Amino acid sequence: MPRPNPSGPAPTPLTGAGAPPRLPSPLTEVDDERFARRGVRLFLKRDDLIHPDLVGNKWRKLAPNLAEARGRAIVTFGGAYSNHLRATAAAGRLLGVPTIGVVRGDELAEQPLNRSLERCAADGMRLHFVDRSTYRSKREPEVLARVLADAGAAGAYVVPEGGSNALAVRGCTELGRELRGRADVVAVACGTGGTLAGLAAGLGDGQRALGVAVLKGGFLTGDVEALQTEAFGRRRGEWEVTDRFHGGGYARVPTGLEAFAQEFEQRHGLPVERLYVAKMLHALTALTEEGAFAPGTTVAAVVTGAPDPTEPSRPSQPSRLSDSPQPPQSSQPSQSSTSR
Repeated sequence: MPRPNPSGPAPTPLTGAGAPPRLPSPLTEVDDERFARRGVRLFLKRDDLIHPDLVGNKWRKLAPNLAEARGRAIVTFGGAYSNHLRATAAAGRLLGVPTIGVVRGDELAEQPLNRSLERCAADGMRLHFVDRSTYRSKREPEVLARVLADAGAAGAYVVPEGGSNALAVRGCTELGRELRGRADVVAVACGTGGTLAGLAAGLGDGQRALGVAVLKGGFLTGDVEALQTEAFGRRRGEWEVTDRFHGGGYARVPTGLEAFAQEFEQRHGLPVERLYVAKMLHALTALTEEGAFAPGTTVAAVVTGAPDPTEPSRPSQPSRLSDSPQPPQSSQPSQSSTSR
């Protein structure tokens, strides 16, 4: 069930995406006694500062796919609050490329758009709603062909849910290269696993990547291995996934996690995105306090996104970190999607 939007202007080169990307992204040390008393140094890799519209890992994952599309319409997938849908819609607006978003839940077609989907539509994305059974089967060739035909997207360039494919994984290897020699352990929150797959492949000898799963299920290790095999032909780098810190599943922010995020904001003046970044920072803090990192270890936490400006905001503290943005804080969404 599509919702039409006017098509955008003629395609422009990828370099025309508004402000140029800020690469490499800044690396900032954080003074936190919970780490210091264990002899661990904490750095924040500020991928949230790469681009004002394509924040965090979105630039790294979308840029190679947009280049490969060569001006063709882009069709991709997500839930009602998908960061990936919003980033793809913004990229389409910036580049003048038509975008189609296939949204999980055909019941949403008859309801007012939430703020996240409103933002997608405002950026020119045409929304097509499908039932949840069809959405779950979207990787099957016959189902995908039917969805594309129904959405009027036959011949469009398909970017998978979360943007994680071989091109995206290769794009994320640069994140690892930027951190070579800068940290012993690099942590990133994981939804689809594409960023972890590329990050681990780009790190140097003696470094390891830690993926913090934000979903239940214990499937990410297999998914990351599959993405690396698709991108590189084999498993690459030293990495692991922890499933201990998902907080009950995607889009769930338990009271304890919310308290942790607010306290981290107060300590460091950094607005903390709740669904990914907060879980990753909480995992690193808990693991450090458990003694998982030996004294002298340097840990880098990849800040893959900023709080969602499309959701109602909560007051934020003034920044005390160099290069820190000041976007509004977000409250938890009532529906879920994966995007990292």
